[in-house]
Amino acid sequence: MKKALLFSVIVVLAALFFIFDLHHFFTLESLKGSLAQFEAWRNESPLLTAGAFFGVYVVVTALSLPGAAILTLAGGALFGLATGLLLVSFASSIGALLAFLVSRYLLQDMVQKRFGSRLSTLNEGIERDGAFYLFTLRLVPIFPFFLVNLLMGLTRIKATQFYWVSQIGMLAGTVVYVNAGTQLANIDSLSGILSPALLFSFALLGVFPLIGKKIATFFQKRRVYANWNKPSSFDRNLIVIGAGAGGLVSSYIAAAVKAKVTLVEAHKMGGDCLNFGCVPSKALIKSAKLAHTIQHAEKYGLESSTPQFSFRAVMKRIHDVIRAIEPHDSVERYTDLGVDVKQGYAKMLDPWTVEITNNEGNVERLTARSIVIATGARPFVPPLPGLDTTGYVTSDTLWDEFAKRDEVPKRLIVLGGGPIGCELSQSFARLGSQVTQVERGERILPREDHEVASLVAHSMTNDGVQILTQHNAIRCEVVNDEKRLIVEHNGIELPIAFDELLIAVGRQPRLTGYGLEELGIDTNRTVTTNEYLETLYPNIYAVGDVAGPYQFTHTAAHQAWYAAVNALFGQFKRFKADYRVIPWTTFTDPEIARVGLSEAEAAEQGIEVEVTRYQLDDLDRAITESETDGFVKVLTEPGKDKILGVCIAGSHAGDLLPEFVLAMKHGLGLNKILGTIHAYPTWAEANKYAAGEWKRAHAPQTILNWLEKYHAWRRS
Repeated sequence: MKKALLFSVIVVLAALFFIFDLHHFFTLESLKGSLAQFEAWRNESPLLTAGAFFGVYVVVTALSLPGAAILTLAGGALFGLATGLLLVSFASSIGALLAFLVSRYLLQDMVQKRFGSRLSTLNEGIERDGAFYLFTLRLVPIFPFFLVNLLMGLTRIKATQFYWVSQIGMLAGTVVYVNAGTQLANIDSLSGILSPALLFSFALLGVFPLIGKKIATFFQKRRVYANWNKPSSFDRNLIVIGAGAGGLVSSYIAAAVKAKVTLVEAHKMGGDCLNFGCVPSKALIKSAKLAHTIQHAEKYGLESSTPQFSFRAVMKRIHDVIRAIEPHDSVERYTDLGVDVKQGYAKMLDPWTVEITNNEGNVERLTARSIVIATGARPFVPPLPGLDTTGYVTSDTLWDEFAKRDEVPKRLIVLGGGPIGCELSQSFARLGSQVTQVERGERILPREDHEVASLVAHSMTNDGVQILTQHNAIRCEVVNDEKRLIVEHNGIELPIAFDELLIAVGRQPRLTGYGLEELGIDTNRTVTTNEYLETLYPNIYAVGDVAGPYQFTHTAAHQAWYAAVNALFGQFKRFKADYRVIPWTTFTDPEIARVGLSEAEAAEQGIEVEVTRYQLDDLDRAITESETDGFVKVLTEPGKDKILGVCIAGSHAGDLLPEFVLAMKHGLGLNKILGTIHAYPTWAEANKYAAGEWKRAHAPQTILNWLEKYHAWRRS
């Protein structure tokens, strides 16, 4: 109501301004004709005239009315350069601030809510360099100042920052106009003030902040490197520390463009994903799903039975799978590609020097123009009292520990309700373990929408997993040779007996031992980088789990391209890492695949979305395979087919998602997906049918009604 009233007042005032022809008072001819009268008022009441002039200037600027340029000339003509400059400078800045605040009050929430996803990059840029952008605009009068006031109000720049930057930034232009006003009799038109030469001069002023930023960057680099002696030449173009996804891709790109690159790995090539994470867990999930299928074979017209297997054989298969994939990431392959691979521990001694210590203790030092840190992450182990006494495994160590067993753990506790904990809980339950999953939060999979987490929780419960949410692990203990985890729930301590405890409460970046502390590189949970993936030192980059913000193998590979290209060719062109379309999949049954906004995130960010759902129990292929649990959920801009986010819950969700990822990456809407032929009967048809649901909801009812009448007429 208040906004509507304010808007109405502004519209009425603007309308009255033109209805009563007041804009004719703000012309050069009118000013010249009335100058004698204004001077008489000034001589009679100097303070009152100055105050009235100041007030009129503020109102005109605040309402974004035409006439500010004429008023500025009037300030110089009436009050001279010094006083005129003082009055105009503050009046214009205060008026600009009022216009800014009105725009923010009336329009910012609506614009941010409706276009929040599109404006995310702008918001980040304004938050980081808002003063710089505004100062540049203020120096160049080619950009209408009233438009700058209104548009900046829609951003998230602070009002105080807007004011002082405007006060300083508009000063140069104000001086020119006020000074011109002192020579009003010699001015025939505004073009006489803003001649091409003067506009060019202002344009040069606008370039000054860019030059200033370059100079500031130069001196910042000098300050950062001040305590280090840069080598006169380098052994390598690039040194990469860590041979996980980020390190492998970085070194591969460098070798592909014929740069001399060294890749250093202290443990196993392929990193966590190959050896401890993605690959072994998916192999385990496959074996567990087959066991589950045998147990529920009646769904397919077969006899259900209890699967007979050796757990040692299951674990052997997992290690066989790892060995089968190892050649893709092997020392031999990357050596053949042109990468100098060294097995050992790397430590940065200065911004260009890396010390490598191999397993035999031999030390080698190499220099490089640029360094990429890709050291990955390790499971986080909470400091629970008694944990060392009872023992535990993590998602890294279980593959070797359990490989020695003939049977699955009888009683298994999984601590943690994230994707890793859920995948492993369900798999071991399907293989016969009595699994208890302990999560301190309100629900498992907290990053997913409630309905998605509930769907997975229901499936896991049916598989025999006991899910205990809002249970906080307190300590571990051994009582009468029985291992117990003590949890707290609603203020009451409860013991849970176990044979094995699997800790899956998250992963923490590997930050120590690489020289980061000695170099003063910031590490706030992850290595701090800018949008180019540069650390404190512009020649040292970080990618993957050690850098964040996502702990996905595919994100590490994605970042690696930016880091390698910026490291090798940044002197010509640097690229900002693009996180706009990042997909991920949780490989529970049903699978959960996500890209873009979720409903919860849209609500938190105040972004209006339209939700379209397609249930998989309507999909022919899902019916034939008796896998009908799940849905495709698409978030779009209200009334438009632009995709803002997708969640697929169901069988093969991870394989269905890429079509939406491609569409979002290249700005394709649901109409394009609907118009694409999908083979029948396939799971991919679910995407097309989801697009069809959106189309039906937006069918032009008026046109359809007329068509119905037209066809009825044709039948008559």
